[in-house]
Amino acid sequence: MCGIIGILGDHEVSPQLVEALKRLEYRGYDSAGVATVDASGQLDRRRAVGKLVNLSDRLVHEPLQGHAGIGHTRWATHGAATEVNAHPHRRGPVAVVHNGIIENFRELRDEVVALGLQPESDTDTETVALLTAWHMSQGLPAVDAARATLSRLHGAFALAFLFEGERDLMVAARKGSPLAIGHGSGQMFIGSDAVALAPFTDRITYLEDGDHAVITRAGAQVFNAAGELANREVQQIDVGATQIDKGGYRHFMAKEIAEQPAVLGDALSHYIKGDRIVLPDAIDFSQVDRLTLVGCGTAYYAGCVARYWFESLAGLPCDLDVASEFRYREPPLSPNSWSMFISQSGETADTLAALHYARDKVAKTVGVVNVGTSAIARDADIALPTLAGIEVGVASSKAFICQLAVLAVLALKAAQDRGRLTKDQLRTHLADLRAMPGLLNQVLTVSDECRRLAGWLSEAQDVLYLGRGPLYPVALEGALKLKELSYIHAEGYASGELKHGPIALIDRNVPVVVLAPRDALFEKTVSNMQEVMARHGQVLLISDAAGVEKAGHGIRASLTLPSGGGIFQAMLYAVPMQYLAYHTAVAKGTDVDQPRNLAKSVTVE
Repeated sequence: MCGIIGILGDHEVSPQLVEALKRLEYRGYDSAGVATVDASGQLDRRRAVGKLVNLSDRLVHEPLQGHAGIGHTRWATHGAATEVNAHPHRRGPVAVVHNGIIENFRELRDEVVALGLQPESDTDTETVALLTAWHMSQGLPAVDAARATLSRLHGAFALAFLFEGERDLMVAARKGSPLAIGHGSGQMFIGSDAVALAPFTDRITYLEDGDHAVITRAGAQVFNAAGELANREVQQIDVGATQIDKGGYRHFMAKEIAEQPAVLGDALSHYIKGDRIVLPDAIDFSQVDRLTLVGCGTAYYAGCVARYWFESLAGLPCDLDVASEFRYREPPLSPNSWSMFISQSGETADTLAALHYARDKVAKTVGVVNVGTSAIARDADIALPTLAGIEVGVASSKAFICQLAVLAVLALKAAQDRGRLTKDQLRTHLADLRAMPGLLNQVLTVSDECRRLAGWLSEAQDVLYLGRGPLYPVALEGALKLKELSYIHAEGYASGELKHGPIALIDRNVPVVVLAPRDALFEKTVSNMQEVMARHGQVLLISDAAGVEKAGHGIRASLTLPSGGGIFQAMLYAVPMQYLAYHTAVAKGTDVDQPRNLAKSVTVE
């Protein structure tokens, strides 16, 4: 989940590298660095710990020259966030930047130590530089030395090599982690994704697994895992879709929360035309005997919500798995079942590995992703875009809402294919979905109330979230958001589980957020809420007007949401979860868009 950029340009690349890294900082911000080759062929680098601004400051005082360079922003895996562990790693005539994990680096490190080379850092990446430098010392040309090193590496990686004396050469390689090549006029680029490359070019080639590329300003030669010359497609991207700005908001997350009605409308209009569901012809659930939903973090919680929809609407048995556990327990999968893999980036390492485990064991794999050119989108039998647009804030907001929208449409299609809905019932459910953007617009008005509540929540050491049915996963998501952004310990529970342990935590210092729309489960949730208040718990009730009026006596505070949405009303309750976490983080002074220890795209196991 580190970010990589490389440029063979016709101007000084150091400022360009830093600007590109700003667009990749969501991938990691423990440290950053750049390396360049100047007009005389000299290779040099600058590195700094912490946010990218620290590297920018250093480059002001210690500038780097050159029209060829590589850059990196790091999320620490092997080795602490120190300058010596920051990328690029350089040994002798080679500098390397890396995203991923070299699983056999200890074995390789022992080899290079035995050859008389001493590591300077704690990272796995330095071993790549050491081994390549050793091959060059034995007389191998730069490209052959890089290839010799690549042949020894086990694990997942995206790598870029820069060499002293080579002003017109980069080598790039991909195994597991994403990497793309950008084509310019007399210039070439590499980057972790199109977001980094968009300021330079709209012509992109995505490397496939096992590929490596030899890049000069004249173009790129791509070789596949067998070492054969491979022709990879040059795609034209929509540069406008990769624009990144805060649009006048204080934080990206605030902007992305506010964008939810619009992007939800885009997603729904893509999949719903009048009273018809529009999906690829291959989406037919009539013969599916079981469904498995797989994801990580917020994407997993989207699957949790969707399980209620698939089972209640379509009568389709639905398993749910955390991607990091899925393949290790070796679940038996029916050949008549489908597996769905949910990911914002489409590059989530655990989710991608789970897809690879399942694809020969099930009838169909489906990727629900926000990036249509991602590995999951390419490797799944069917890829369904969520159409949320670029999401920069590390804590997901609009991507979650759009995942729920696509999963809701799929659940309705499953119900339709399996004969579980009449035309009138389908028409009603589709109307509920089409009304959702307008309802979300109304929900956005709770922001000010959430800001007022943030002072109370920011003083808490622990916060509990309770919900039933599809609101239970939304409670889990609310707790995750608060943990991610404010660093306050929070847990989500099914309301009925409160008396089976968690109630022991309740006292007058523990805020309890209760999600309780006036639905069939309302009375039971209110009963659980009364158990909290009987033990002096401080309740924040989130409900519709009828629910607040019915259950509001004795609570600390309430948020009133619009009624509506039918079976899909859980989507409305995601927004106050986001705003409570956001405003609490602002009140505490934490970094909303770049919370500590986190990264947006988790491309390592």
